[in-house]
Amino acid sequence: MKRLTDAEVQERLARLPGWKLEGAAIQRVYQFKDFLGAMAFVNQLAELAEAAGHHPDIDIRYNKVTLGLTTHDAGGLTENDAKMAAQIGEKFPG
Repeated sequence: MKRLTDAEVQERLARLPGWKLEGAAIQRVYQFKDFLGAMAFVNQLAELAEAAGHHPDIDIRYNKVTLGLTTHDAGGLTENDAKMAAQIGEKFPG
């Protein structure tokens, strides 16, 4: 899979509300009422990611879940990351 150029990354981010560039990844933070809400979200997200065959990095801190997307094999962001971010945003608008 081909890595996106800096211009392509910025173009994709403009269409991905809530996502921001952090190093070689894009990130989005979701906040919930409590830990159980955060865990329910992660479990639903796991089904979406598994079906897509593209898995985000997930950091859970009590009621906050930070998602990170990058294509490790490509050494940065690819179209797969942008597509996964869009799918997450559609299912979980925040």
